[in-house]
Amino acid sequence: MFEIEVNNRKIEARKGEMLLGALRRNGIHVPTLCHMENLFPTGACRLCVVEVNGQRNLVPSCAFPVYEGMTVQTHSPRVVRARKTIVELLLADHPDDCLYCVRNGNCELQKLAEQLGVRERRYTGAKSAYKLDISSPSITRDPAKCILCGRCVRVCEEVQTVSAIDFIGRGSKATVSTAFEEGLNVSSCVNCGQCVVVCPTGALREQSHVKEVLGVLNNPSKFVVVQHAPSISVSLAEEFGLKAGTDVVGKMTTALRRLGFQRVFDTSFSADLTILEEGSELVQRLTTGGKLPMLTSCSPGWIKFVETFYPDLVENLSTCKSPQQMMGAIIKSYYAQRQGIDPKSIYSVSIMPCTAKKFEAQRPEMGSDGTPDIDAVLTTRELARIIRMRGLDLAALEPQGADTPFGERSTAGKLFGATGGVLEAAIRTAHWLVTGAEMENLKVQAVRGLEGRKEARVKIGELELGVAAVNGLGNARKLLEELRAGRSDLHFIEVMTCPGGCIAGGGQPFNGDAEAVRARMQALYKIDRDEEQRVSHRNESVQRLYKEFLGKPLGEKSHHLLHTHYAPREVVM
Repeated sequence: MFEIEVNNRKIEARKGEMLLGALRRNGIHVPTLCHMENLFPTGACRLCVVEVNGQRNLVPSCAFPVYEGMTVQTHSPRVVRARKTIVELLLADHPDDCLYCVRNGNCELQKLAEQLGVRERRYTGAKSAYKLDISSPSITRDPAKCILCGRCVRVCEEVQTVSAIDFIGRGSKATVSTAFEEGLNVSSCVNCGQCVVVCPTGALREQSHVKEVLGVLNNPSKFVVVQHAPSISVSLAEEFGLKAGTDVVGKMTTALRRLGFQRVFDTSFSADLTILEEGSELVQRLTTGGKLPMLTSCSPGWIKFVETFYPDLVENLSTCKSPQQMMGAIIKSYYAQRQGIDPKSIYSVSIMPCTAKKFEAQRPEMGSDGTPDIDAVLTTRELARIIRMRGLDLAALEPQGADTPFGERSTAGKLFGATGGVLEAAIRTAHWLVTGAEMENLKVQAVRGLEGRKEARVKIGELELGVAAVNGLGNARKLLEELRAGRSDLHFIEVMTCPGGCIAGGGQPFNGDAEAVRARMQALYKIDRDEEQRVSHRNESVQRLYKEFLGKPLGEKSHHLLHTHYAPREVVM
C-alpha cells in the first residue's frame, strides 16, 4: 500500500491496481460505461478519464495503473467537459423515445446525461437506421439504442463463452450483431440474459409477457394460476427500494392475489418434487451402470448450451424437467382433475429470475397433447412493473401464505435459488434413499458460496460420490472439457447458467452488484437454517401427490409428466 493524491487529498492505493479501483474503494465516483469488474479493462468508452499530473492527455482510469507520487484530478473542468462531450455524441445518434423505453428511469446513459447537465442537443445529423430483432423467445435486441460499450459482447464471450454476438463493421459503421446478422433465434444464444443484465441502455431487454398476462387476468373464462421461483422472494424487494436480501414472500403472495391470480403456488414445492425424481434417477444410474456423471437439468440456458456445444454429453443430462415445468405439468393434470377444471381453461404463469425460462416454456417437449405446461413467464423485473402499474405498495401489504397443495415446501427446495443449492438438496435426499436415514449434518458447506466451481467427496452409506457445483457457462465449459478428456471421478454435477445461480439470473433486478447477490444468497441460507422442514422427501404434500396420483418416483406416470428428452442442435457459427 502507498498513498496517492486525488483531488488535493491523500488516499491509499495498492501496487499494481488500476486507478479506477483505488478511486472507488475510497468513495470517489468516476463514471464508466464499458468497465466490468474482474475482466481485463478495455478503456473503450473513455468516460472514466481523469487528469494525471505529468500526462499531456486525459487518461482512462480503468486502464491506468497507480504509482507512487501520482497526483490526480477526477472532476476538473477539462475532465467534466470531455465526459459531457462523449455523452452528447452518444445521444446524437440515440432514439428520443425515453418515455417509451423499458429502461426509462433506470438507464445508465440517461443518468449520465442528468449528472453531467446535458440540457440541449449540440450535435445533430442523420440517424442510423436499424431493425429490431424480436426473433428470440427470450430477448429483444434493439441496435438503435446500442452505444457500443461492448459489455454484452464481453459477458457473452468471456464469461459465458457462448459468443452469440460480437462487433461487426468498422468506424462509424460498427455495430453489435450476430453471425451473418441473422436473428438471435438461429444464433448460438442460450437465452441466459446476462447480456440484458449488463446492458446500460434498452438495447437488450427481455421479451415481455406483461401484455398477455394482464389480458388474461381480465378474461373471466380463464382460471389463472401463478407460481414463483425460490429466488424471487429474496430479490423482488430491491425493485421497491428495500434492503437487498429481504424475504418478501408473504407480501409478494398478497400482491399476486391483488393482481387477480386465482391461485398462488410456490415453485419450491416442485423443486422438492424435482429432488425426489432427480435423486431417484441418480441412485438408479449409480446402481445400474447408467450414464455418469449425471448433469442437472434445472437451468434451461445450460441445457441449450450442452445441446449446442457438447452434443456428445446430452445423454448425461438428467431427464427431469425443471421445477417450473414440473409444476406446470402437475397443475394441468393432477390439480385440474382434483378441482374439476378443464386443463385448457387453465392459464399457467410463472415468475422466474431467468429469461431462458421463456425459451424453455415454448420448447415443444414441454407440454402434453398440444397443451404447454406453462403459458407465460414473467421475470422479477416484469412482476415489479405490474405491481407498480396497479398502484400496490409492496412494503405496506399484509403477508399471506401460498395456496395448497403446491404452497408447501422444504427449505431444500428453497436452496435451488443459489448455486450449489440443487446439489445440496439432492445429497440430503440421496442419502435417505440409499441408507434410509437422514444425514447427521444437513448443511453441506463444501458446495455453498459464490465460487465459480466447487467440488466435494460425499459419503452416502457405502458409496463415495464425487460431486461438483458450477455456475457460469465459462466455468461449466472448463469442467466439460475435463470430462471429454477422460476425467471420471465425478458422479453428479450441478450447473447453473448464470454466475451465482438464479439469484443473479438474467431476469433479476438491474444493478445487482456482488454484495446484493451475496445478500440474496445469505437470505436463502437463513431460511434453511431457521425453518424446521429441511429435506425434500419429508414434504407431506409431495408425499400425498405420489400416493394419490404419481405412484412413485420414476414410475410410468412420473416419466410421462415430469421427464423429457433433449437432442443435439445445429448452430450458425
